[in-house]
Amino acid sequence: MNTLPKPNRTPQEYGKVAVLLGGSSAEREVSLKSGQAVFNALIKLGVDAIKIDPVDELYQALIKNKVDRAFIVLHGRDGEDGVVQGFLKTLKIPFTGSDVASAAIAMNKLICKQIWQQVDIATAKFVCVSKSEIIDLERINTIISELGEVLFVKPVREGSSVGMSKVSTAEELIEAINFAHQYDESALVESFVGGKEYTVSLINGQALPSISMHTPRDFYDYEAKYQSNTTEYYCPSGLTDSEEKQLAEVALRSFSALGCSGWGRVDFIRDGDDGEFLILEANTVPGMTESSLVPKAAKAKGIDFKELVLHILDSSFNVESEVELHV
Repeated sequence: MNTLPKPNRTPQEYGKVAVLLGGSSAEREVSLKSGQAVFNALIKLGVDAIKIDPVDELYQALIKNKVDRAFIVLHGRDGEDGVVQGFLKTLKIPFTGSDVASAAIAMNKLICKQIWQQVDIATAKFVCVSKSEIIDLERINTIISELGEVLFVKPVREGSSVGMSKVSTAEELIEAINFAHQYDESALVESFVGGKEYTVSLINGQALPSISMHTPRDFYDYEAKYQSNTTEYYCPSGLTDSEEKQLAEVALRSFSALGCSGWGRVDFIRDGDDGEFLILEANTVPGMTESSLVPKAAKAKGIDFKELVLHILDSSFNVESEVELHV
């Protein structure tokens, strides 16, 4: 893997930077922590940064503070799905990460899987169940016969394992689908794959070292990600050099297939101990808390948190050909 060149812009070149954090999604609390960490780093670096929570009159705050660019640390709905990206683009304010269309695509797990299938990127077998469908035992038994008895159920458009369940009976599957429908009109049902989970962080077209995760919980859920002190992370992840290279290439190709750019994270699960890597999902605004995976991967590459923040902020310059700087 190549070495990322160190950011070389002066703090003044970034102008007034708005760190967008919080929001109204189910991932608000994580976003507040991520945003605070990013804001603290920018201040220490001498960048003129402010925090803005979109629930507090976003338009007025951006205009009043004469914001030059935005560092998006909004997870989930309205922040990671193209909504705020489109709003910023309308205001001609450059922003970090993926553009409007690719952010929207990446947030939709069903569309992602369909795209990856078209470009021959392996993913677990799945079906989608809409809220308008009749969820009776006949439908449930058909799903089980197609995908197996042990299944994962998740909302199509949520992150951080919000609304996600692991099930092993028909009754549990019905409950899990109804639970996922509390967060989205569609629920994704996937075959269980019994292997290790891996994640690859991406910064400006380069892959960072992969991380493998282990939790004593039933699966890597919201609590395992953000609240548990028993989750273990391994970086190096235990893969051979050739496997590491293979996983990095698939992560970059899958991210690019969605049109994503700037920075993000792609999650995988391995089919057994030495089987193929199956892609789970792509994240265009991953967590930036102390326990988050992107900072861990960057640290393994010798990139401290402040430098990582600048690398991500530099991605906002990539969209300046599309939007004029707001002054």
